[in-house]
Amino acid sequence: MPGDGKISVFLLDDHEVVRRGVHEMLSVEDDIEVVGEAGTAAEALVRIPATHPDVAILDVRLPDGSGVEVCREIRALDDSVKCLMLTSFSDDEALFDAIMAGASGYVLKAIRGTELLSAVRDVAAGKSLLDPVATARVLERLRNGGPQQDEKFDSLTDQERRILDLIGEGLTNRGIGERLHLAEKTIKNYVSSLLSKLGMERRSQAAAYVARKQAQKQAQRQVEQQRH
Repeated sequence: MPGDGKISVFLLDDHEVVRRGVHEMLSVEDDIEVVGEAGTAAEALVRIPATHPDVAILDVRLPDGSGVEVCREIRALDDSVKCLMLTSFSDDEALFDAIMAGASGYVLKAIRGTELLSAVRDVAAGKSLLDPVATARVLERLRNGGPQQDEKFDSLTDQERRILDLIGEGLTNRGIGERLHLAEKTIKNYVSSLLSKLGMERRSQAAAYVARKQAQKQAQRQVEQQRH
């Protein structure tokens, strides 16, 4: 928080009327200060790092992108910025993406003013604010998503799984061989085998698969924490 103890907030919404309304509502609060605004994702990615807010209120749907992408990029630069997603639509897909991007909260624009104020204060305090019903649906998706792919993963040997993780780290066959003290040709055979089992043709597909599984695990941990 700023030196005066106020919660600094940045607003991102492509509708000026919405921004103005939220700005006026927040500004009358003694403990909240609006430090910046933007109407596009591009503007937000420049202005949010410059203003370093405690909380960024981000519209999910923007003319030049998504508030979820803004959240992901801002959090990658500075994870002390808490992101509160604001949207007109109840969308499980967007909620799922928001959780994976590291958002602290996801609320509808139909929220009451007092509830939005509470949401800003809760998020600034480090609390997670995700709708429990929608969160339960996302958790169910995380638990049950991709059963066919999981069956293929289960068919891998322990060594193939280790090599798959190293592919996900971006290592070449030679690099994997050096890490595991195996010949490069042996690694090549392992890679061919695991790609075949996963129904893939290129190692880039395997690397993307590893990244997706890691993101799902991270999202599931975050959702579980929210529920408890």
